[in-house]
Amino acid sequence: MSFSEWDRRCMTLALEEAQRAADRGEVPVGAVLTRDEVVLAHGGNAQIELHDATAHAEIRVLREAGVRDGNYRLPGTTLYVTLEPCTMCCGALVHARVETVIFAAREPRAGAVVSTASVLDNPALNHRVVWHEGLLGDESALLLRQFFQLRRGAAADEAAD
Repeated sequence: MSFSEWDRRCMTLALEEAQRAADRGEVPVGAVLTRDEVVLAHGGNAQIELHDATAHAEIRVLREAGVRDGNYRLPGTTLYVTLEPCTMCCGALVHARVETVIFAAREPRAGAVVSTASVLDNPALNHRVVWHEGLLGDESALLLRQFFQLRRGAAADEAAD
């Protein structure tokens, strides 16, 4: 798939949200939800900050857009996310009736689109979410690597003290 300039702008915004999450000590994942080239919601991971295991970037933007729209169903929307969604987030995308998800980098341990499962391609589900991968994937992977290198370095420093 060739990505449009709009797609690139949205994923860039998602990467900015991921960086903000990293700056708060959260795993750097950002998401942007759009419809008809209008941004409905954007945000980053906040599990630590909110003490909420479900506060993934994807869930947070679905919640915000649902409140704005006055409906938990969000047909005709596209979600841009910097990391492959997990099983929980894939389920939420199906229930929200998101049309398309575009993710930057694969998540080999918990990604449920292609890495550990194919949740969005399950024919038993009552809604199919179209998905594409790779948009700004190198940039997202670099942000994640740098975050975890810093975290491991800080942990090693604490162990040495």
